[in-house]
Amino acid sequence: MAYDADVIVIGAGLAGLAATAELVDAGRKVILLDQEPEQSIGGQAHWSFGGLFFVNSPEQRRMRIKDSHALALQDWMGTAGFDRAEDHWPRRWAEAYVDFAAGEKRSWLHQQGVRFFPVVGWAERGGYDANGHGNSVPRFHITWGTGPGVVAPFERRVRAGVARGLVQLKFRHRVTGLSRSAGTVDTVTGEILEPSGIARGQASSRTVAGAFELKAQAVIVTSGGIGGNHDLVRANWPERLGTPPEKMVAGVPAHVDGKMLAIAEETGAHVINRDRMWHYTEGIQNWNPIWENHGIRILPGPSSLWLDARGNRLPVPLFPGFDTLGTLEHIMKTGYEYTWFVLDQKIIGKEFALSGSEQNPDLTGKSIRDVIGRARADVPGPVKAFMDNGADFVVEKDLGALVRGMNALTKEPLIDEAALRREIVARDREIANPFTKDLQVTSIRGARNYLGDKLIRTATPHRILDPKAGPLIAVRLHILTRKSLGGLETDLSSRVLTEGGDPLSGVYAAGEAAGFGGGGVHGYRSLEGTFLGGCLFSGRTAGRAAAKAVS
Repeated sequence: MAYDADVIVIGAGLAGLAATAELVDAGRKVILLDQEPEQSIGGQAHWSFGGLFFVNSPEQRRMRIKDSHALALQDWMGTAGFDRAEDHWPRRWAEAYVDFAAGEKRSWLHQQGVRFFPVVGWAERGGYDANGHGNSVPRFHITWGTGPGVVAPFERRVRAGVARGLVQLKFRHRVTGLSRSAGTVDTVTGEILEPSGIARGQASSRTVAGAFELKAQAVIVTSGGIGGNHDLVRANWPERLGTPPEKMVAGVPAHVDGKMLAIAEETGAHVINRDRMWHYTEGIQNWNPIWENHGIRILPGPSSLWLDARGNRLPVPLFPGFDTLGTLEHIMKTGYEYTWFVLDQKIIGKEFALSGSEQNPDLTGKSIRDVIGRARADVPGPVKAFMDNGADFVVEKDLGALVRGMNALTKEPLIDEAALRREIVARDREIANPFTKDLQVTSIRGARNYLGDKLIRTATPHRILDPKAGPLIAVRLHILTRKSLGGLETDLSSRVLTEGGDPLSGVYAAGEAAGFGGGGVHGYRSLEGTFLGGCLFSGRTAGRAAAKAVS
């Protein structure tokens, strides 16, 4: 049989680039397909903050963070909560990924020119016992160059493969089917979409201009998840997280639609853990959107008061940055889909960061001068732009005006000024005392024991109603769709499995389409910094395994 390539990779995001780069290194011929135009190469990784999970890294050691493989594995397993028969391969992938994060991951990336911001972030702090959810220590390493800095070396390796005649890039190719010859999946069919000159992330035309059929010895599916398809998100929404929200803001463009998962399933692949998903609770409407319903996530420090729609503080330990899905579960059982941060300018200036490469031009542009400028500013420029233009921000000098502004943003005026004032005054009263029963105040003080948080992520404890810290700020928060934690079940060689547990001959999967490994390496929850790394690790594994299989 005449093949068009040794391997066809479906999806030119980070996992697809990593897989293709490994195939190139092995001298294999590859066709890389993607339904979007070439300017969107790198997929969602391009828009990311570039956070990566490392264990016992040089950056951690310089910050006096004591980490270990054993501690990271304890945190991962306590966070994942694996409890299903189908968690066999996800658990194996989790063990392998922690080995990778504690071993060669950093040196492998460093050899390719990837560098990291020196201050390590502390995401998903948990707040439960030692065996429960959360990172026991800071592990969130920001890539110097953010998401584009992660994508760059893999795109460079792929384009080197193009120059060598080993890689064909076929953009605007939308896959609609997979088929077999002699029991092995070796044929990919689909539609060629008309050329599109839209900017990265914007909606591209779906006008069909032709058809294609391509053959290869193996196929790697790296097509991403379902976060842009809100109907599918709701259909998979688990009962444990309450009623699915009617309104969500989109953390990914609409083309992240999950259609390739259905195509693989029709071919015999086993999709597992559909109900496991990772959506954020601190979403805000982008005042300068790139795609429809574009949402941005606030990466908060620990000091903002977090209130439900009626103005009640969220329960312990649901403080900003502690437990994403625990907070989501609580919110969706209140009967409302939104919450509030209430804070002041002193807090927002020190503690608010925004997810996304485009919201962090200093880090993305690798500008030391601009990073220093951000640290010296009362409020970083991108955050100030949301304060001035964001539909979800209320900025006022006094609490009465703030409450009126909050109530003006919602269908019902649910916030009572007197009740909110009592809540804030009670909290502020404890700030002056070295002792406290307010566990959020305790957590703020605990955060400042870590030098990284004290320097750039946690404001000095102070009274929110102190006029010197003002003006007062309220931020309405929406549910922000982001990641699928389940996906195509794969073994440790990234081979896609059937429902019976046998390999689906000729098919591999990586990245979000494979639940970042095994069909759900994170289990129920993520430790953060593990999505990009999961794409890299599973993409590398799939590329190496497929290269051996077609040799």
